[in-house]
Amino acid sequence: MKTRFLVLIVIFIHISLITNAQGLKLLDAKDAICGATRTEKYVSLLENKRVGVVANQSSIMDNGTHLIDTLLGYNIDIQCIFTPEHGFRGNAQNGVHVASGVDEKTGIQIVSLYGKNKKPTAEQFKDIDILVFDLQDVGCRFYTYISTMTYVMEACAENDIPVIVLDRPNPNGFYVDGPVLEPENKSFVGMHCVPIVYGLTIGEYALMVNGEKWLSDSIQCDLTVIPLGNYDRDAIYKLPVRPSPNLPNWESVYLYPSLCLFEGTDVGVGRGTKYPFQIYTLPQINDTVNLVEYAHRYRNNEKKLNISWILNARQRLKDDDKFFNNYFIKLVGVSDLQQKIDSVLDEDEIRSSWQDGIDKYLKIREKYLIY
Repeated sequence: MKTRFLVLIVIFIHISLITNAQGLKLLDAKDAICGATRTEKYVSLLENKRVGVVANQSSIMDNGTHLIDTLLGYNIDIQCIFTPEHGFRGNAQNGVHVASGVDEKTGIQIVSLYGKNKKPTAEQFKDIDILVFDLQDVGCRFYTYISTMTYVMEACAENDIPVIVLDRPNPNGFYVDGPVLEPENKSFVGMHCVPIVYGLTIGEYALMVNGEKWLSDSIQCDLTVIPLGNYDRDAIYKLPVRPSPNLPNWESVYLYPSLCLFEGTDVGVGRGTKYPFQIYTLPQINDTVNLVEYAHRYRNNEKKLNISWILNARQRLKDDDKFFNNYFIKLVGVSDLQQKIDSVLDEDEIRSSWQDGIDKYLKIREKYLIY
């Protein structure tokens, strides 16, 4: 019996190929001064106040010190640490319930904002005067840190608690692309009517959510954004710490917006391998295909969501009537993309159907650009 091989379609994008092709610079995140490092702009706002902090393993200063340790060094009274998906240490896999507890190092209470408790309660805020938010986003609508931020802002507005967002580079901030979410498809992996790739830092995104009155009942919070220094929106940023377990390097972060579409199918994206979000796997056919050349072509068009991979996979698995799962529509945020892919529509035709929504979004986005 013929051995059934796992198909590994490997997509490697080398630094030299990208930077030489389009002139996009690959920078270390420390080349931009993150908001957390600019303590002179916000520590005075925290003095003599009871402080809550939304943080995880990515909440580090440019010198590698964690934000929590830095604030404690300033004798800031941290009452509670709130954590998003993946937990305070960032090692919980996607979708896994994150439990609340106590930080062993500092003894500070940790409250999980993933699972049933996605939005802080009034009880959890009763000993807090001000809240600091510092998470590393990757610029994708279905990456849940912006959803956590939205719920935190909403809870702060309802409880008259000021919010300080410490801005960080968006490693995918150099383009805007993808279908704009339809209101009927809102969920925790898509709370706002924005494209899949929205081209804003997390601080700019907070300003947009607040300014457009996207919080419940159109309320607004008392919001301060501590901006980045030396930020280059047209650069790819190499993050010093993985923002979540399956985004271990800049290649995976860069490919994530496109490859995450496969999470709504029965195609794998390398979870559990050495190359998460750098490969996709087609276990249904006996073949191994190396797509390095395909990846090279992609580098010439890197300022866009690449849907050719999912179109190609669907065509190769055209007899798979279970290719899409129930998560796909929720993930992409629109009801017709699945049908368009099944119908083998031309990529350009699919992309053109997004453009009106993108154009309208860009007019909104322009109001909140800091950099």
